Amino acid sequence: MIGGPMKKKSHGPAWLGALDGFKKARVLVVGDIMHDVFIWGKVRRISPEAPVPVVEVSRETTLLGGSANVVNNIVALGAKAALAGVIGTDHAGDAVEKALDLIRVDRSCVRRGTRRPTAVKTRIIAHNQQVVRVDREDKRPLKPETTEAMWLGIERVMRRMDAVIVSDYAKGVVSAELMDRLRALCIKKGKVLAIDPKPEHKDWYHGADVITPNNKEASEMAGFEIETDADLDRAGQLLLAELECRALLITRGEKGMSLFRPAKRPVHVPARAREVYDVTGAGDTVVATLAVALAAGLSITDAVEAANLAASIVVAKLGTSVATVEEIRGLANNRRHK
Repeated sequence: MIGGPMKKKSHGPAWLGALDGFKKARVLVVGDIMHDVFIWGKVRRISPEAPVPVVEVSRETTLLGGSANVVNNIVALGAKAALAGVIGTDHAGDAVEKALDLIRVDRSCVRRGTRRPTAVKTRIIAHNQQVVRVDREDKRPLKPETTEAMWLGIERVMRRMDAVIVSDYAKGVVSAELMDRLRALCIKKGKVLAIDPKPEHKDWYHGADVITPNNKEASEMAGFEIETDADLDRAGQLLLAELECRALLITRGEKGMSLFRPAKRPVHVPARAREVYDVTGAGDTVVATLAVALAAGLSITDAVEAANLAASIVVAKLGTSVATVEEIRGLANNRRHK
């Protein structure tokens, strides 16, 4: 909330000590739950039926995806997480529930329905490269009764939370009405509101504490391509004014991150990744780390530093990954001693 935990300050490297406070943070994630499937194999030949590679499958792994990957990142940081969203009464839904229970996520706000399948993303990977992705999903808006049942759960758990993340993948869970209710509740309860956005829903996000588009999303939201530093600054200032948010963090891949705040100069944080293997889920890691850090009392600039380090860690891993406090501290200390 405006005037909440984001006011607290830490100075220089002292924020590393605040990482121990992550275990006290409690974050609710609201958004589109997915089941990520990874099929691993090798390509030795081209199909005689069509000019496509034949993948010889060696193994298959499954992970929490979408907003469920955000809670996975929160738990990896040592914080407590609750999740609100929908899954189907299917095998993928069972797998999601089991995985959430394994990491002790509060799923009392997760609704299950027979008419809406669990969203599944299947990635086929050969020789450490993604060959194709297959999506199975229902992107229609939730029925009013489903949204209302989910909302009743949100109201119950909110009193135990320090921050709320909206993880919008445009799969039907997040709506203008839900955003209005969440914003009002966060202001009333004094909770930080962070949003990982979808450009087509830009008008829903005004008044948040922090919004975290990537460069492509920020370009679409601003209405022009961000290609130069001047473009970046113009887009940042434009979106700040339009969305009336306390902070806007544009993630820029190998160029790092740029933080924009009203009446302050932009803060540009260079990328720290030494090698990039896979950017899958990096946005989830950024918003999760940012929200946990703010909930733990870090300033917005220190929270961005922590999120940048966490993102550098996950892109150096293959597949949907997470970063831990120990990894963040280790990477930060390595930087300081070089």
